[in-house]
Amino acid sequence: MAKINFGGVEEEVVTREEFPLEKAREVLQNETIAVIGYGVQGPGQSLNMRDNGFNVIVGQRKGKTYDKAVADGWVPGQTLFEIEEALEKGTIICFLLSDAAQIELWPTVQKYLKPGKSLYFSHGFGVTYKDQTGIVPPADVDVFLVAPKGSGTSLRRLFVEGKGLNSSFAIYQDASGNARTKAIAMGIGVGSGYLFETDFYKEVTSDLTGERGTLMGAIQGIFAAQYEVLRSNGHSPSEAFNETVEELTQSLMPLVAENGMDWMYANCSTTAQRGALDWWKPFRDATKPVFEQLYNSVKSGEQANISITRNSQPDYREKLEEELKELRESEMWRAGTAVRSLRPERS
Repeated sequence: MAKINFGGVEEEVVTREEFPLEKAREVLQNETIAVIGYGVQGPGQSLNMRDNGFNVIVGQRKGKTYDKAVADGWVPGQTLFEIEEALEKGTIICFLLSDAAQIELWPTVQKYLKPGKSLYFSHGFGVTYKDQTGIVPPADVDVFLVAPKGSGTSLRRLFVEGKGLNSSFAIYQDASGNARTKAIAMGIGVGSGYLFETDFYKEVTSDLTGERGTLMGAIQGIFAAQYEVLRSNGHSPSEAFNETVEELTQSLMPLVAENGMDWMYANCSTTAQRGALDWWKPFRDATKPVFEQLYNSVKSGEQANISITRNSQPDYREKLEEELKELRESEMWRAGTAVRSLRPERS
């Protein structure tokens, strides 16, 4: 493994130079990779592995998502099956359903986990919180995860563009003595550039914190707070949205992604730089207690309990859609729809 210095801390990282795609194909040449679930991660991971030359099948109940799999080129009876049939045929079971759906299907999956098979996750939730989920793999199967650092949609789009996402990987159980090699091969197969090793607990606690924090929850909260302040002081919806969201996503975040925060600052006016340098610490100090509260809630299992309880309700999708609709139909995001329609490339 390559040793890379991350801000003064040296970590080991798996690179494609030491573990090329050809080696991944060789490691998994006798495996049938059964992707169970075709929702968020399933399409991107299965399609990337298929295009990388792996033996992949998909297990999905018939319905809208099954039809999507057919549209993506999976052939019923050849590479697309009912879930039980895919579980029977697969030697590596990729359990890519939502956390709530994993709990519901686990008794079925468990029946097909024969000695020598492998159980693959892209999230450590089910196993880490096994006291709440009931997901306890049998001792004679390998259990590992590969977690791409992004949505399945992004994973596929970047793969098609000849790019990729990096991923973390972790081993929970090594029954064969070969689990680590198989996990890395799977990581290369789904299109990872580099692979960072972690464990199931750290993967799930960092992931739950990130989703509720800067990746999704905190950013919506900060957007809403600034937008509301601008609107209450007489700024128009378009002006408030442009200064809150549009400039960030269209201009500044690509600069951060390209070369870091200081690079983005350096490409803005000195007035902007002065203000940003003066205000980032007050924002850090104001929000850090919230992040600490969030992490403690994740660490205690409270967030997992909330997720399991809420998402296991029969009508959770309808209620989730109502909450998403509230966001979608807020003035800020309706203003965003109008602003996006006016982007030069859409005119």
